[in-house]
Amino acid sequence: MPERKQLARLIIALFFCWSGFLGSTATCQESGANPANGIIRVGIIGLDTSHVPAFTREFNAVPANPDMMGCRVVAAYPYGSRTIESSYSRIPKYIEAVQELGVTVVDSIPELLGQVDCVLLETNDGKPHLAQALEVFKAGKPVFIDKPVASNLAEVVAIYRAAQHYGVPMFSSSSLRYTDGAQAIRGGKIGAVLGCNAYSPASTEPSHTDLFWYGIHGVEILFTCMGTGCQSVSHTSTDGRELAVGIWDGGRIGTFHGMREGTKSYGGTAFGSDAIRPIGPYGGYKPLVLRIAKFFRTRKPPIDPAETIQLYAFMQAAAESTQRNGQAVTITEVMQVAESKADELLSDKLD
Repeated sequence: MPERKQLARLIIALFFCWSGFLGSTATCQESGANPANGIIRVGIIGLDTSHVPAFTREFNAVPANPDMMGCRVVAAYPYGSRTIESSYSRIPKYIEAVQELGVTVVDSIPELLGQVDCVLLETNDGKPHLAQALEVFKAGKPVFIDKPVASNLAEVVAIYRAAQHYGVPMFSSSSLRYTDGAQAIRGGKIGAVLGCNAYSPASTEPSHTDLFWYGIHGVEILFTCMGTGCQSVSHTSTDGRELAVGIWDGGRIGTFHGMREGTKSYGGTAFGSDAIRPIGPYGGYKPLVLRIAKFFRTRKPPIDPAETIQLYAFMQAAAESTQRNGQAVTITEVMQVAESKADELLSDKLD
């Protein structure tokens, strides 16, 4: 009887792959699903962020959470930043944390890729992301890249371009995108969004474009509510504060207020054609992890790459505006520079 049940599951899995149920024309092996038991094996690159144990607890809960779509973290490669002390100093304790959750720690990315179906690229430092992502893309594994996608806009563009070159599904997002309030506004709760003021903590890291390191959270809120269409950004900064003002198509205005002193929190206010509404409190990691699990199962990114790239272009334009004493900088300008630099970064890197 157990053999019959196993055979039945195998037949059903093969049918789903053949019919395109998994959202891809890939074979069962390429889809990431194990036809015998339906488990999608997840690997982690980088054990230097608190996201690692938090995400792993959700994926590896006992009993298994059906909302995790059969995804389970099975292996991890620890590194990870080797240059940012606040990141690499946490690696030993996070190695212990994931091992306690049943995860095997391996010695290299190639070893990891041989054991998993998809990848969480969790390295807290965005500078190694391009090199690490290229290994994942060449192996054909769907990947979620945690924030920041990279340390500057050119690297972001290069990563998305490489993913497209290899035909590998990927997406990146801050968990702030999936707060209930931001999603309600995105879904039309206040009608057309005419403006938004978003805020978050905004600590910086010298090796990264200013807002990439932590301001990304508030900027993600801003773009979740406003969508694409930003045309230019002006920015001013003090030791304790950041203020970026974006002009969107149709005369819409979106602002980001970043905090490095005093009380810090996440949120904002959205101004719509039908109502004005607070964005509301942070909802934790789980809503994002649910989207990642669905992405690993379907291979369909939940965010248009163009939106994420423009979100990072907003932050790059803000940094350039600071260098020009607050002068407005267009998204077109920073994208042209980034595209040219991405050509150099990818030179001789793509098969």
